[in-house]
Amino acid sequence: MAWNEPGNNGKDRDPWGNNGKNQGPPDLDAMLRKVTSRFGGLFGGGKSGGDVGRFGLSIALVVAVVVWVVSGFYTIREAERGVVLRFGEYSHNVDPGLRWKPTFIDRVIPVDVESVRSLPASGFMLTQDENVVRVEMDVQYRVVNPEQYLFSVTNADESLSQATDSALRYVVGHTRMDDVLTTGREKVRQETWQVVDSIVEPYQMGLQIVDVNFLPARPPEEVKDAFDDAISAQEDEQRFIREAEAYAREVEPKARGSVKRLEQEAEGYKSQIVLKAQGEVARFNELLPQYQAAPELTRERIYLETMEELYQQTNKVVVDMPAGNNSMIYLPLDKLSGKANAVQPARPAGTPAVESTPPSNEGANSTPTPLRGGDRFSSGRN
Repeated sequence: MAWNEPGNNGKDRDPWGNNGKNQGPPDLDAMLRKVTSRFGGLFGGGKSGGDVGRFGLSIALVVAVVVWVVSGFYTIREAERGVVLRFGEYSHNVDPGLRWKPTFIDRVIPVDVESVRSLPASGFMLTQDENVVRVEMDVQYRVVNPEQYLFSVTNADESLSQATDSALRYVVGHTRMDDVLTTGREKVRQETWQVVDSIVEPYQMGLQIVDVNFLPARPPEEVKDAFDDAISAQEDEQRFIREAEAYAREVEPKARGSVKRLEQEAEGYKSQIVLKAQGEVARFNELLPQYQAAPELTRERIYLETMEELYQQTNKVVVDMPAGNNSMIYLPLDKLSGKANAVQPARPAGTPAVESTPPSNEGANSTPTPLRGGDRFSSGRN
């Protein structure tokens, strides 16, 4: 049943309170005056009402001021710097600690200036030799100027990402694929870092690049096996080179030592020969006056000394028997020298015995000498 439907025991449900009388909507002006009169009594309508109103207003103002003051306190962490905006315009920076700002007047934006941020960059890129390679790079940076970081560009992080991608594509486009995959990775990293710095510097974005990590590049999957073989061959080449260098480092000092030893031996031999020759000259110079005084005697002595030296170097002795005896005795001194009792050689009946002593290294006495007057050694002279 509707609210204004007749019935209900003669009672209408008129929301305007007309008790069934059709008087139209309520007067809005009358309602406003009624509300105003009520609040006027609260804040000053009459003597007692005015005191109560002023007290309430004071309390409300004090509470509002306290809330406004308390809401202005804020904290900047140790790793952050605060950028203060006054009525939306940059004012100054604040250091870490407990700070206060006038609410609704200043606005503080904290910016982390200590943490190192990471920005990845990757994609398929075309190399100088027209090959496609997938390259991945990670740029690490931090904020050094909060004001420039917030207001120099619309989004400093996005701008750095675009600059990194542009620099990486430029460097890879001027590098051969083999260098990107193997030996030229460090060069690509350094050049990319330099190009990114040159792009970012004019914009003054308040960022500082800390490091650039060039991750391992990969060829397309279709040619991955062939490139793996090529990389393996290059690694073997480097391994053989290192082994050869190690062998050279091992052999070269030995060769230098051998050369030095031969040089020293040659110098020693040279000195020995020179000194020996000088000694011979001095000996003959001392012998010359004696030869001039007694030539025959001197020649005989020199001859005997020479033969003595020759017989000291042989292990065979020939004994010349007396006249009329055609036998010849051979003494094997090389076999007899190590025995305590020398074996007497067989001799014909009636032949006198001959005793011999093994040679020694004591000058002329080392030559075997006959012990019988009738025997003598064959010396080449009669």
